[in-house]
Amino acid sequence: MVYAVVRAGGRQEKVEVGTIVTMDRIKADKNGNVELAPVLLVDGDTITSDLESLAKVTVTAEVVEDLRGPKIVIQKFKNKTGYKKRQGHRQELTRVKVTGIK
Repeated sequence: MVYAVVRAGGRQEKVEVGTIVTMDRIKADKNGNVELAPVLLVDGDTITSDLESLAKVTVTAEVVEDLRGPKIVIQKFKNKTGYKKRQGHRQELTRVKVTGIK
């Protein structure tokens, strides 16, 4: 069983070939492919975590879709002063499917 832990938008995700991951918006190349930076590689019984060996490892993925996350409502209120503030936010996300770990 081969899997890798990759850096994905400020977080780390455990991925295998065929895994679909939702991460912060990233740009793909003209073919819709993305290369993810590995942090750890597990290949059967061997675990690779040193930088020299991980520099040779490539984790490739293809972009499935660009989407936006759920709406988050930020409300601020101060009593007796009439201060109210309402703000919304939707995070820009990308869904990718891992195609290879080499």
